[in-house]
Amino acid sequence: MIDEDAAKERLHNNLRTAREAVLWKLDGLGEYDIRRPLTWTGTNLLGLVKHLSFWDARYFGEVFGRPFPEPLPRRQDNEPGGPEMWAAEDETREEITSRYRRVWAHSDATIATLALDAPGRVEWWGRPEVRLFDILVHMHGETARHAGHADILREQLDHATGRSAAVAEKQEDAAFWEAHRAKVERAAKAVEGA
Repeated sequence: MIDEDAAKERLHNNLRTAREAVLWKLDGLGEYDIRRPLTWTGTNLLGLVKHLSFWDARYFGEVFGRPFPEPLPRRQDNEPGGPEMWAAEDETREEITSRYRRVWAHSDATIATLALDAPGRVEWWGRPEVRLFDILVHMHGETARHAGHADILREQLDHATGRSAAVAEKQEDAAFWEAHRAKVERAAKAVEGA
């Protein structure tokens, strides 16, 4: 049998770790690098933070009748190319990252206050009746997914990898990675030619 308090704490801790990983990906980078489009669809590091802050606020706020006390964009504005996924010129790094940390505090209070089986309602889901457990699992998955995106974006920028500054992976020299990439490329070409 699973201890409910232990399960809740483990899920919550995993969510906290993923949140911190996303923010760490901004450390040491200039404004241009955290904002510039690094994929065909314009995905960028600061945009991922902005996006996650809004959804963390919604899922742990309005879903449980505990709305985040600051304005949020409308859910309907979450569309391809919408304003939720990138930072406008007048939005600062500090503004976006501070909001994300305020959202964490609000969300963490919801998680601490409610039991895992506390009911909520996600109006935009096909089956809207949920429990806190469902939202913890969903938001951990969503945050971890975007942390993975951030990993790849950051590696493209300066080759930094890892999930936090404390456990950043040791960077091998350029020759090591060139040899490794050549080995991977040879394997890919060998299979293509077979």
